[in-house]
Amino acid sequence: MPLIGATIAGLMGRKVGEKGAGYITSICMVLTTTMAWTIFYEVGINNAPTYVKLFTWIDSGLLTVNMGLQYDSLTAIMLIVVTSISTLVHIFSTGYMKGDPHVPRFMSYLSLFTFFMLILVTSDNILQLFIGWEGVGLCSYLLINFWFTRLQANKSAILAMVVNRVGDVAIAIAMFALYITFGTLEFSTIFPIVPYIHETATIMIFGHSIHTMTVIGILILIGAAGKSAQVGLHIWLPSAMEGPTPVSALIHAATMVTAGVFLIIRCSPLLEYAPTALTAIAIAGAITAFMAATIGVVQNDIKKVIAYSTCSQLGYMVFACGISNYAISMFHLMNHAFFKALLFLSAGCVIHAMADEQDMRKLGGLISSLPFTYSMMVIGSLSLMGFPFLTGFYSKDAILEVAYASYTFQGSFGHWLGTISAFFTAFYSFRLLYLTFISDPLSPQSSISHSHESPANMSIPLVILAFGSIFVGWIFRDAIIGPGTSFWLDNGIFVLPHNYNLFEAEFLSPTIKFLPVMLSLLGAFLGFSLYYSASHILVAFKTSPVGRTLYTFFSNKWHWDYIYNSLVAAPIFAWGHDVSYKVLDRGLLEYLGPLGITRLLSSLTLKFSSFQSGLVYNYAFAIFIFSTLFLSSLGSWSFLASHADLLILLPLLFFLAPNKSSV
Repeated sequence: MPLIGATIAGLMGRKVGEKGAGYITSICMVLTTTMAWTIFYEVGINNAPTYVKLFTWIDSGLLTVNMGLQYDSLTAIMLIVVTSISTLVHIFSTGYMKGDPHVPRFMSYLSLFTFFMLILVTSDNILQLFIGWEGVGLCSYLLINFWFTRLQANKSAILAMVVNRVGDVAIAIAMFALYITFGTLEFSTIFPIVPYIHETATIMIFGHSIHTMTVIGILILIGAAGKSAQVGLHIWLPSAMEGPTPVSALIHAATMVTAGVFLIIRCSPLLEYAPTALTAIAIAGAITAFMAATIGVVQNDIKKVIAYSTCSQLGYMVFACGISNYAISMFHLMNHAFFKALLFLSAGCVIHAMADEQDMRKLGGLISSLPFTYSMMVIGSLSLMGFPFLTGFYSKDAILEVAYASYTFQGSFGHWLGTISAFFTAFYSFRLLYLTFISDPLSPQSSISHSHESPANMSIPLVILAFGSIFVGWIFRDAIIGPGTSFWLDNGIFVLPHNYNLFEAEFLSPTIKFLPVMLSLLGAFLGFSLYYSASHILVAFKTSPVGRTLYTFFSNKWHWDYIYNSLVAAPIFAWGHDVSYKVLDRGLLEYLGPLGITRLLSSLTLKFSSFQSGLVYNYAFAIFIFSTLFLSSLGSWSFLASHADLLILLPLLFFLAPNKSSV
C-alpha cells in the first residue's frame, strides 16, 4: 500500500495535485496501519507466527535466496510502530507542507520510505533485509535534501549517505561471513545451527583465526552504529535536521534510526553466543547515551536538541541489547517512537507558527499564543525524562534496573552513565520548554502577533501521539516485558538462561529504583529554575574556567567534527591531491596512457615523415635494398638468419643518417 501511494503521488503528482497526493498517500497509510494492528493481534497476542514464501529470487550454485515475509512478535511490534507513526506524519505533513510547490514529491518520498522500512522489518533473510536497509538510506538522502536548492541541505544529505555507507559495508561483510559459515542467508536456518557450531566456528582474518560469532557480532554493531547513530558514526543525525520537520519525526522516531536496533534484536540468537560482541555493544550504547545527552544541554536549535535526545535514547536501546535484555530494548523503542514523534511534530508546529524560526534564543513567550502546542510539548518532555507512570518511565527505568541487576562491568558502566544521562535529559527538556514558551519574548513583534495554533490536520496527530505518550507504556508493559509473559514464545527474541535477569531487577533496593527518577526531577528543576530566576548563577558558571571549558567541549560536540576533519578528511584530501592527482593521474597514468601515447606517436610520425626527402635516388635506393632483401628471402630462408644484422643495420642507418643521400 505505501508503494502504491508513492507511485501515484510521484508519477501522477501533476494530475492529482497537492491535496490529491496528500489524500491518496494518507489513505494508503491508514489501510496499512489497520493491517499492521490486525497482524499484531494475530501474531503477537494470539502467538500465531506466520512465514510466507513469495518466490525464488536467487538460485545460483549452492546459494538459494527466496523472497519471503516473516511475521513474528518482533516484526509485529515494529509494524505497528512504523505504520502508526508514519500515518500520523503523513496526515501532519498535509498541513505543514501546505503551499510548497513540491508536495506530491514529498508525500511520495514519505510513502516510499515507509515501504522500504516495511521490507526491512518483514524480511526472512538478511539479503532481503539489506534491500530495505539500503532503501531507507536512499529515501533519507532524498528527504533530507528535499529542499535541494539549499547548500546546507546538500551537505547534510551527503554526510548522512557517506556515514551510513560505512555501516552498510560492515553489514555486507557480515552477510559474506554468514554465508561462508552457514551456507545460507535465511534467519530460520542460521539461528537453530548457532548453538551447535559456535564453539568451533572460526574465520581467518589477516592470518589470524578469530571466533566467527564475535566477528559477525562486531560487524553487526558497526552496521547498527551507522544506521542508529551510535558513538563514532552519530555525526549525521543532527545534520539531518535540514530536512522538513515531518522528515525528522519519521526518520528519528520510528523508522530509519531504529533499523540498527531492530537488526541487533533480530540477531539475538547469534549474539547470545558472542559475549565479546555483546560487551562492545553495551559499552558503545552507554557512551552514546551519555555523550548525546551532554551535547543536547548546550544546543540552541529546537530540532537539534530533540535530535541529540534521539541519539541518547538510541544509546539506551543498544545498551539494553548489550546486556541481553532485547525485550526491554524493543519496548523502549516502541515507547520512544510515540513521545519523540510528539516532540518533533510539536516543534514543527512552533516552527510553522514562527515563520520557520528554529533558534530558541529568538523565540520565547509562546505559551499564550500556542497553549495547545505547549501542552503537547510538556507531555512529550515529561514522558522523555521518565516522569512516573508516563510511557517513557516504564521502559527507561527498566533498562537501568536490569543493567544494575546484571552485576557485570558493562552493566554497572551502563547503569551509572544512563542514570547521569537521565539528569541531563530532564535538564535540556525543561530548558527547551522555558526558552521556547515561558521566557520573555525575543522574537519580532510581527512574528509573535501572527503566531497561531496549527490547523486540525496538524493538531489531531499530536493528540493521538500524546495519548500514546501517556498510556502506551502502561498498556503494553506486562505483555511485552512482564515476568513470565508469553509474548515472545515464538522465539522472536532468544536469551540464554544465564543472561536473563528480569526477576533480579524486580527485587532491587528502593534507592536504586528511585535514583533515576530523583535525578530526572532534579534536572527538570535546575533546567527551569536556572533560566527562570537564577540566570546569574548560570552566567557565573559559564564564565568560570571550568564552566567555560565544559561549555566549549559540549558545544563543539566533543570535538568529533575536528577529529574527523583532522584525522580522516585532511589526510584523505592530502593523499588525493599529492599522490592520486599529481603522481598517479598527472604522472604515471598520463605518461603511460593518453599523454605518453600521443607524444610517442607524434615523435614516430615526425621521424617517418623525414623519409620523404623528395629526391628520386633516395627512393630508388630504398626500393633496391628492400626488394633485394625480399627476393633473397624467397630464395633461401637461411639468408634471413645469416644476414639478420644487415636487416637491422640498413634501416637504422637510413633512419639515423643526417643526410639521407649519404647512405
